[in-house]
Amino acid sequence: MTMLHEVPAARSAADAFTDFRTLIVHVEANPEAAPRLDVAVDLARRFGATLTGVGAERPQSFGAVDPFGVLSLEFAAQLEDSVGQNLEFAEAAFLAKAAGLKTNWMAKRTAPTPYMARLSRSADLIVAGGVPNTVRGANRTSATVELLMTAGRPVLVAPPGGGKFHGRAVVVAWKDTREARQAVASSLPILRRAEEVVVMEVCAQLDADCAAVNTADVCAYLQRHGVPATAKVNVDPKHRIADQLNAQADAIGADLIVAGAYGHSRLGEWAFGGVTQDLLLFPERFVLLSH
Repeated sequence: MTMLHEVPAARSAADAFTDFRTLIVHVEANPEAAPRLDVAVDLARRFGATLTGVGAERPQSFGAVDPFGVLSLEFAAQLEDSVGQNLEFAEAAFLAKAAGLKTNWMAKRTAPTPYMARLSRSADLIVAGGVPNTVRGANRTSATVELLMTAGRPVLVAPPGGGKFHGRAVVVAWKDTREARQAVASSLPILRRAEEVVVMEVCAQLDADCAAVNTADVCAYLQRHGVPATAKVNVDPKHRIADQLNAQADAIGADLIVAGAYGHSRLGEWAFGGVTQDLLLFPERFVLLSH
């Protein structure tokens, strides 16, 4: 574990209550995952937060690489050595990019997703995503979907190519549920720094009056926390919620959508509602999700 070094700027009592103090990110040897680390490092600098880097990987299952059961001990040792080399590479990349930050480094030869979920007990926010959607492999890559549903922490999902996160304008996807309320509360450190926040509900015409009341209440709550929030209700009989949210984000130049995540485990896999799936699996911008 590596600790450190930079003393953050003094905060007011209000800032201290709503700041991210610790961020956590899975660091991979895979260069395609580098954008995720870049996002985490940038956020940690902006918030004066401690950044916990996690190196986690396990050898590929022998059954997958050796279906006939004749795997040699030498080949098994090579797989173990490869994991060790990857973890060393990940640590070096983390320490180089996070230089000057307060950091922790945690490494273990294990499946990355459950290890990340356990370690998130000491973090305020998980930074995930930031890899092409074609990149897979539970032995090396942490699964954003499973982290979101099991870690009990908000997850900032970077788009596949990563990119610079600004957070000057934000769209909050509202639905009067526990998950949406949790997402709003979890995103306060970002919302309080935004210049424009639109709390938006997409609904049927029959629900428009109720949606107007609900979004106004959320805006009043956010305004009491110093967030420049305005309410918006879009009536869409076709219920194209993700499309409407992204269109609103385009209209105000928002690079972040905040939303509740809705899903459950089904036959060992996670099943999601359509909006969560669209935002999570096909992100057009950063998404902060909370379950």
